[in-house]
Amino acid sequence: MTEDRERNEERCQKEARRRRERQSGFTMIELLVVMVILGMLAALVAPNFFQNVGKARAKTARVQIANLSTALDALALDTGRYPNSSEGIDALLDPPSGMDMWDGPYIKKLPRDPWGNEYVYRGPEGGRGDYEIMSYGADGSPGGDGDAADITNLD
Repeated sequence: MTEDRERNEERCQKEARRRRERQSGFTMIELLVVMVILGMLAALVAPNFFQNVGKARAKTARVQIANLSTALDALALDTGRYPNSSEGIDALLDPPSGMDMWDGPYIKKLPRDPWGNEYVYRGPEGGRGDYEIMSYGADGSPGGDGDAADITNLD
């Protein structure tokens, strides 16, 4: 009687193992269906993601320009004038000649715009008035639309 039970238990265990072996893993069709679904999701999400990357870069450029403007305002408060175009925004790090009251550096280092280009600085006429700090955008040249649009502190 115990032998019959043992044989039955062995047979049940073998059948259970066979069932598990048959059920383990995925079929090729299941894998293809999952891949198609993932591909469709990527096709829907990717354009929105890359559109937001461009917007984030433009916002970063605006923030960096605002920070440079604040530093230039502090320099002008100390020295009585803004740097001219030839002195440039390098005056935030190193004192140009003729700025006796310079008390900088006003920033740790000059940032590059989010596209890796240097910011363009145009000093005010006669040291007073409006100056301009500009990023030429993704294309790195004046003008443009969308991601290639110029970003300036005068906007």
